Amino acid sequence: MPVHVDAEVIATRRAGAYRVLSLAAPGVADGFRPGMFVAVTVGTGSLGRRSLWIHRVRESGTHGACLDVVVEPRGQGGTWLAGRRLGDRVPLTGPLGRPFALPREPVACLLVGEGVAAASLFTLAERLRERACPVTMLVAADDEAHLVSTLEARRLARAVTVATADGSVGTRGSAEGVLGAVLTSSGARVTYAAGSPALLRAVAEAARVRELSAQVALAPPMPCGTGLCGACLVPVQDSVGAAHWVRACVEGPAMRADRVRWDAAPQAGGAPWPH
Repeated sequence: MPVHVDAEVIATRRAGAYRVLSLAAPGVADGFRPGMFVAVTVGTGSLGRRSLWIHRVRESGTHGACLDVVVEPRGQGGTWLAGRRLGDRVPLTGPLGRPFALPREPVACLLVGEGVAAASLFTLAERLRERACPVTMLVAADDEAHLVSTLEARRLARAVTVATADGSVGTRGSAEGVLGAVLTSSGARVTYAAGSPALLRAVAEAARVRELSAQVALAPPMPCGTGLCGACLVPVQDSVGAAHWVRACVEGPAMRADRVRWDAAPQAGGAPWPH
C-alpha cells in the first residue's frame, strides 16, 4: 500500500539539464518495484501533483532506504522541485502504480529509454541482472544534457547504445531510428520502453513484427496519481479486442505494449504525454 509522508531532501545535484533529488521517505521504498512512481505536491498553489519516476532506491546510514528522483526544471512544478535545498520537506505519496513484469527465466532484455523517462529503467536493469538476464540499453535524448545516467547505464548493461537528435554524443538521430538494429544485435526476447508516445508505439510495432514480448511505461498527465481525477485515461483493448479506457496511474503505468490502442494514442506530431 502506498504511504503519504513529508519527504526530506537529503542530497541534490545537477545532472546535465536535470536535478537529481535524494529523498528520505520512510515506508515508500518498502513496497517499491521497478516501474512504480511517486506523486509529489508542489508548492506553487497548483491543485495537481507532479508524478515522478523512481530512479534509484538506495540505503542511507542515517535515513534508511532513500529515493532518487530525476527532475526536469520545466514549468512551474518542475522548476519549484528542482529548486529544493537540503533539509526541505516535500509532501509525497508512493509507491504508486503497477510495476514492470519480470521474466520468470533468464532471457535477453532490451531497455529503451528517452529523455527523463529513462530514469524508470535503471532499477529495472538491476533487477534483471539479479535474475541473470543479459541486459542491453538504448538511451536517447535531444542532446547530451538531456541524457539520463549514461555512465550508470554502462555499468548495468552488457552493451549500451546512445542516440541524440543533435549528434552531440553517440549516434545522430532518434531512438526509433536505431531501434531495429539494436534489437537485432541484442538478441532480445523481451523489450521494455519509457519515453514519448512515438517511441513507445515504435517499440510496440517492432515487438509485434518480431513476435517479442514488450512492456511500456506510460506517462500521460497524472494530476492526482491515485486514480481519483480520471485525467490519465489511456485507450486499450482486452484479450478479445474490445476497446475501453484505463487509468494509467492505477492500471499502469507499466503495461503490455500490445494492450494499448496506439491508433487512438497521441501521435508524433500531436500532443505528447509529458512527464
